[in-house]
Amino acid sequence: MPSAARVAAISERDLVKAVIAARPRSEKFDAERMWIRVTHTTAEWLEGTLASTPLDMPLLAHGSRIKLPRTHVIDVIFDESNADLEPREPPPREYWDRCMVDQCVLDGELTVGYLYRETPNMGKPDDKFPDSGWRIRGDMRGATRETLDCRKHAYIALGKVLNNDDSWIHLIDEPYGASFEKNYTTGMFERISE
Repeated sequence: MPSAARVAAISERDLVKAVIAARPRSEKFDAERMWIRVTHTTAEWLEGTLASTPLDMPLLAHGSRIKLPRTHVIDVIFDESNADLEPREPPPREYWDRCMVDQCVLDGELTVGYLYRETPNMGKPDDKFPDSGWRIRGDMRGATRETLDCRKHAYIALGKVLNNDDSWIHLIDEPYGASFEKNYTTGMFERISE
């Protein structure tokens, strides 16, 4: 998905992609992803002509007029004439640093319920990706010390954990020594004070 800055920078002549629902409902598809050449913009809306040819929407054709809210844009290609308006953004962050995590979180059996960050100690000097210090446990409600100790664990990339449960990504840059437990009533992670 394009960032908010990229969506805000869309102007005339740019190409945007959106999911367009079939009206009336088509035989094959409920919706299609299609490109629209923008001809007019407002702060919240885009207007343009359909640059794609629908596969199964008899009432919509290449060149049809389309109006859509900016929030519906799923991709954007800036026109060469608008290149100076395209926001310069840092490359997307990658999450290759390692962490220790309960296998039940990786398997999708449990969501992240408790996590803490300690001074990294798992890595070796020649490791390509360092230890992040994050230690991630699955939901611990009702678990005994014995069942917790029996859980299998893995030392893997943070990205693999985030692929299964990213509910804690806003905590990823917390300092060493931080720890959090999920409040299952609010769904929020609460800092545990020492």
